[in-house]
Amino acid sequence: MSIGNSPEDDRPSIGRALQQARIAAGLTVEEVSSSTRVRIPIVHAIEQDDFSRCGGDVYARGHIRTLARAVGLDPEPLVEEYDADHGGRPAPTPAAPLFEAERIRSEPRRPNWTAAMVAAIVAVVGFVGFTLFSGGEDEPSSTAQVAEGSMPDKTAAKPTATKPSDPKPVPSESAIAAAPRDKVTVKLSADRGKSWISVKDHNGRRLFDGLLLQGESKTFQDKERIDLVLGDAGSIDLFVNGKQVEDRFGPGQVERLSYTKGDPEAG
Repeated sequence: MSIGNSPEDDRPSIGRALQQARIAAGLTVEEVSSSTRVRIPIVHAIEQDDFSRCGGDVYARGHIRTLARAVGLDPEPLVEEYDADHGGRPAPTPAAPLFEAERIRSEPRRPNWTAAMVAAIVAVVGFVGFTLFSGGEDEPSSTAQVAEGSMPDKTAAKPTATKPSDPKPVPSESAIAAAPRDKVTVKLSADRGKSWISVKDHNGRRLFDGLLLQGESKTFQDKERIDLVLGDAGSIDLFVNGKQVEDRFGPGQVERLSYTKGDPEAG
């Protein structure tokens, strides 16, 4: 009599699951490393279920989450599987008891006789000065008359305030409809979700390589051609030379596209 394996024994390991999802998404290890900033040797090691190069459990969990999001997997089941295989998460350290300041009674302060004497002297000096000032107001003085005669004329012309110039309008990136005809202009908008994208010019120089989050948009220009790789083309709205490309791609669909100055006749 033989005992069959449970369904949990048949599911792929953490590294195998990440590798299968990456291949299904049409991504290479180099592309995943570039978009997640996880070094290529570490990506290879994790796909082989070798977590020794991560630098500890905390970094291993972080790398698993980052790679899972890049290839379209839910990271939490993989992190839970990692915790189960590596002894679980460490128990949180209890916080030390709070210091109860109200229970500490401060010693009674001794009277500060020096401060009291200084306050008394200041009060006396202030009273004497006020008395002298009040007595001097009864006698008019030439100085006071001169001061009164030197009052500025209230009818003098006031300086006119200059009207601030109107602020100059800031050019908007959305004005793609006026794309120059001597260049190819491509705008990508992640309106339905996030997607990994890669953009190159006609010389193969990489203009962008990374995640475009939902709600973000980017515009690229080149004098001859722009090459695109869309990790999730169904999440992207595509505008080429001021015109929206009407092709609708499915969710999770990987597309490799190229556009020139005469497009979007062909994608």
